[in-house]
Amino acid sequence: MTTCIGYAAHEAHGTLSPMTFERRALRADDVAIDIAYCGVCHSDAHQCHDDWNNTVFPCVPGHEIIGHVTAVGSAVSRFKVGDQVAVGCLVDSCQSCACCADHQEQLCAGITATYNGKDRLTQAITFGGYSQHLVVREQFVLRVPAALDPSRAAPLLCAGVTVWNPMRKFAVGQGTRVAVVGLGGLGHMGVKFAAALGAEVTVITTSPSKADDARALGARHVLLSSDPQAMQAAASSFDFILDTIPTRHNLNPYLMLLGRDGVLTLVGAIEPLEPIHGGLLMRNNRSIAGSIIGGIQATQEMLEFCAEHQVLADCEMIAMQDINSAFARMQANDVKYRFVIDMASLKGQ
Repeated sequence: MTTCIGYAAHEAHGTLSPMTFERRALRADDVAIDIAYCGVCHSDAHQCHDDWNNTVFPCVPGHEIIGHVTAVGSAVSRFKVGDQVAVGCLVDSCQSCACCADHQEQLCAGITATYNGKDRLTQAITFGGYSQHLVVREQFVLRVPAALDPSRAAPLLCAGVTVWNPMRKFAVGQGTRVAVVGLGGLGHMGVKFAAALGAEVTVITTSPSKADDARALGARHVLLSSDPQAMQAAASSFDFILDTIPTRHNLNPYLMLLGRDGVLTLVGAIEPLEPIHGGLLMRNNRSIAGSIIGGIQATQEMLEFCAEHQVLADCEMIAMQDINSAFARMQANDVKYRFVIDMASLKGQ
């Protein structure tokens, strides 16, 4: 076992503070990683605040991790010391069910989350990337292409694959008419991916002030959802809508924007939604889908795509010691568009 320092929440809505804990000794199929950067995800704040009533305290968050390999187990064949690697939301799964066989590990009933999960063998609670280093099963370690800027790649491990996965599933590509609802951490990645895939992208927002930012990110059009006439004029005009709104909201105004066989995919709201009018689904054969992160194969493919097309998150770098103010700013939507922690700030503690 090795001693590690991380930042932990010790109670719901409490501040995060330094905590010393032990990382497990390497198993035969494990990779040890020194963490260089860790993204700050909205779900980190939800988990630390116990918003989903499942947090085990103390909680060390962080599941958007970039680092380099410092040691490997005796059975590891894909990685060596010094490799630049990444870890996302999962560090293990059963590896034997249909979901795992189909490279959909995120849907496995036996997943181990990078933090606030349970170790497959010991049932110990997992601690995440707001820390100096971690140990991960080889199958859940990803290669970081050399062409990617590691300081901006961390959010790809959650925000990136969360929007990439449904776009690939529903074949977003050249000529697809895509609308992205919301221009935050997920939404800005949705715009960048859709544009890089060749889609015609529209950002749907309540804020006229976001129009210039939306176009700078790759959107061709901006639609104000607060303008009834503009919404009516856009009826039946999209093939795919990515809904990134993180809270309960009314889907009906967005459903009417879908054309024939159009799909609205939810990636933000993990809670009950407003009632849906069945007639809006029947007209144009519209569908609603949901999507959560992505499997390991899809995440690696996304990283390769991002390297080829230079799709990276827009980030603000912070020190680990600034995480509590970053949480407050994130919840006030005061960031464009993701915080990333420079873990060098933990050295010497």
